[in-house]
Amino acid sequence: MATMPKITKVYTRTGDDGTTALIGGERVAKDDPRIEAYGTVDELNSALGAASSSGLSERLSTVIKRIQNELFHLGADLATAAGKRDSLAGPRLADHHVEALESLIDELNQDLGPLDNFILPGGCLGAGALHLARTVCRRAERRLVTLAARERVSPVSLRYLNRLSDALFVMARFENQVRGVADVYWQSRS
Repeated sequence: MATMPKITKVYTRTGDDGTTALIGGERVAKDDPRIEAYGTVDELNSALGAASSSGLSERLSTVIKRIQNELFHLGADLATAAGKRDSLAGPRLADHHVEALESLIDELNQDLGPLDNFILPGGCLGAGALHLARTVCRRAERRLVTLAARERVSPVSLRYLNRLSDALFVMARFENQVRGVADVYWQSRS
C-alpha cells in the first residue's frame, strides 16, 4: 500500500498563479482537462456524502462509503501525471469494482418494478440526493471522455463511471421503495 501524505498545512500558495501540481510534480493549469475530470469526480464524491448524510437506508449507506473510497482511487489515478502512472504505486480501479457495481444493480433491481416510462428525479430526500449525484456522475464521465481524447486514461475508469451512474439511478429508486415513496413518472403526453 502506498504511503499516504501527512497533511500539515491546508494552504501552500503554490496555486495562486492558476496552476496545480499533479502527483509526480508536474504543474498544470487549474482548468486543464485532467483537473476538470478529477475535480468533477471530487464533486461527485461530495454529492454522495450529502446523499449519505440525508439518512439513507442502511444498505445504501454501506455501499456509498465503499463507492466514495473507490472514487478516491479514481481521483488519485487522474491526479497522477500521465508519464508517472506506471512508475508510481497507488490505488487504481479494477474490473472487480465495475463487477461489484453490476452485482449491486442486479441485487437492488430484483425488488423494483419494471419501468413503463422515464421517471422524474426526486421522491424522498435520499433519492433526490442520489439522482443529483447521478447527474454529477454523468458529467464526470463526460469530462473523462474529453480527457481520453487527449491522452490515455484507464478504460476501467470510463466503465466504472458509466456503471456508477446506472447504479445511482437504481439506488434512488430503491431508496424511494424503502421509504414507501412511489417513483414519479414523466407525463410525456401533457
